[in-house]
Amino acid sequence: MKDEPGKRSKRASLKRHGALNPHAGSVADPLFQSGDFFDAEDLVQVKYEMLRRVKVDNQPVSQSASAFGFSRPTYYQAEADFEESGLSGLLPQKRGPRQGHKLTPAVMAFITRLRSSTPSIRSAELAAEIKKQFNVIAHPRSIERALTRQEKKPQ
Repeated sequence: MKDEPGKRSKRASLKRHGALNPHAGSVADPLFQSGDFFDAEDLVQVKYEMLRRVKVDNQPVSQSASAFGFSRPTYYQAEADFEESGLSGLLPQKRGPRQGHKLTPAVMAFITRLRSSTPSIRSAELAAEIKKQFNVIAHPRSIERALTRQEKKPQ
């Protein structure tokens, strides 16, 4: 059995790296009940073992997903991530777009032209003009962040 300081240290590390399983209490697989090697709080380990149960032990996907506290869609996503990237694919990724995908170079050029002709134009007004010109809904705060990034770029 793990000592408490070691367990706390591992838990803190898992949390710091985004690999702490938020549903550790839902893991019902017998291997994770002993607590010696298999750790229900280790999200990567839980996902890997779930995949192994299906691939190696031929357990049905629905049964495996349920025993490890996941849904079938989560199983299939983990499977795809693992096939594409190996173990590192099982690490949690930040959700959502990675950048202002609506603010394309064409939209940013449009914003630059508007700001040069009307320097006092506000981001809410820019958003309305973008909607009219490109039929794209851009949040005023996203526009402000994109302009800040653009100003920081070396010319």
